[in-house]
Amino acid sequence: MKKNLILLFVLALNVQAAQKPNIIVFLTDDQDKESIGAYGAEAWTPNLDRMAEEGMLFHNAYVTSTVCTPSRYSYLTGRYASRSTHETFLHACPEGAQADPVFNVGLEPDNLNVGAMMKAAGYRTGYVGKFHASGIEGLNKPEDYAAFGMEFLSKKAEESPETTEIFRKNELAARKLLTDRGFDWAKNIYLGNMVKPYTDHNLEWTIDAALEFIEESKDEPFYLHFCTTLVHGPDAEWYRSMQNPLFSGEGELDAPIEPEGMLSRSKILAELEKRGLNPEEGHAGYSWVDAGVGAILTKLKKLGLDDNTLIFFTADHGSNMKGSLWDLDGTCVPFIARWPKGIKAGSNNRDLIQSIDIVATAYDLAEAKLPAAYPLDGHSLAPLFGGKSPAGWRDHLYIELGNARAIRTQDFKYISIRYPEEKVERIQQMPKERALAQLSPLGRLGIGVRGAANPNFWYEDGLYRMDKDPKELNNLAVDPEYASKLAAMQKLLTAELESIGRPYGELVPGGNAVPPGQVDEQLELARQCRFVGKKIIFPEDVSGSK
Repeated sequence: MKKNLILLFVLALNVQAAQKPNIIVFLTDDQDKESIGAYGAEAWTPNLDRMAEEGMLFHNAYVTSTVCTPSRYSYLTGRYASRSTHETFLHACPEGAQADPVFNVGLEPDNLNVGAMMKAAGYRTGYVGKFHASGIEGLNKPEDYAAFGMEFLSKKAEESPETTEIFRKNELAARKLLTDRGFDWAKNIYLGNMVKPYTDHNLEWTIDAALEFIEESKDEPFYLHFCTTLVHGPDAEWYRSMQNPLFSGEGELDAPIEPEGMLSRSKILAELEKRGLNPEEGHAGYSWVDAGVGAILTKLKKLGLDDNTLIFFTADHGSNMKGSLWDLDGTCVPFIARWPKGIKAGSNNRDLIQSIDIVATAYDLAEAKLPAAYPLDGHSLAPLFGGKSPAGWRDHLYIELGNARAIRTQDFKYISIRYPEEKVERIQQMPKERALAQLSPLGRLGIGVRGAANPNFWYEDGLYRMDKDPKELNNLAVDPEYASKLAAMQKLLTAELESIGRPYGELVPGGNAVPPGQVDEQLELARQCRFVGKKIIFPEDVSGSK
């Protein structure tokens, strides 16, 4: 009798586990909404369009940050990067100082992340593709690499069997970084951005590993965090990469990889030609990503896992406005969820959601028991899956990057930038070229000033009526008519900052935080300049050329 009861208990646990959905996060790099047909783009993305038709298309999905590292950290933890306790972050931003979440964040060794928590909840957890949240991407000395079981490689390294061997060694070490952080399984990992000399994208290399993980995990609930390097980089780069199927994150391959169920590169290009879409103007990358989605959908169908697998497709941030807190092509990203068993097909959602919500949803559906020390900022999206907005859903989002912060409601957006005391001193003392670079949220030119295409980029306070001004061109922060709205938005921001526990400007005084108005002269100069990549065109340069 006792044995029968034990058997029934075990069977009940197996049935319960079998009912929990598999979860796949398909995270792309630098992708904008206008690259996907489901959002009205002139693009060939049949599998993503199908995901939207059979699932839910989100129109107000936002990331927490608009560069890789802090954004990817949030996707892996469900919390804001400002909460990081990784040693590289605390070195840059000691406790009690204003947080500066940029490329200094990493997954902590306490393993309070989705890989470890879902594993504890009975899921098999896997990671494939780009990491870029390890906290060690900035290694630049041979001894730094050796400490992590890696080998230093010069940026001038050439293609060779010896270089490939180093790539393979380092890729294996990158896998260990992820399994040490709680994932059961990791394969075909890029530690960060692609490294010379093998800088061509190879989606098939990562898709093949994803399919392997799904096959191996078919008899138990699984969580897969899949991150492609596409569509990072110039548009033409993706088409160029298609011509070289042998380069990968483990150096040069012996032969091209042809994942089961994935449309070949030549067929993708043929379909684009048939539709009159130029592969060198981005379409090679967009449709290539879509083919990867198609391979995963096909695999799930073949294994009978299709109905009870929840797939999220989204991006780490936008492309054209990365490094800023603007909505379009910056903080607002494509976001599609498909789960035949749990999401109403053909749904469109306009609630405010955020990247941190994916982890919260996974924990909710897996019935994960989180330690009391786990800070979770995300909200489970499960209440939205029925197609109706639940009562009491969040009314605003908090967004952060470097020295900038933002609050987004359905109708308004407030953007603030506050420079800490030591940065103010540097800006006041530096030559103007270096000082202006420091004024951007990232404190650099290049991607740090993409947002300067909008003239409101160089103001310490910005308030925008998003329902009437979606491009954020009309700054209402100094308009007396909107003084009460500005105060209300600053109150929301203050509450978020206090929750995180870091000072910020005059809103949360303390530490190295100082009020605005310290670098007005430099900001005024920035508003008169043009920024082209890493070049600044000063007013006198323009007048002198006439």
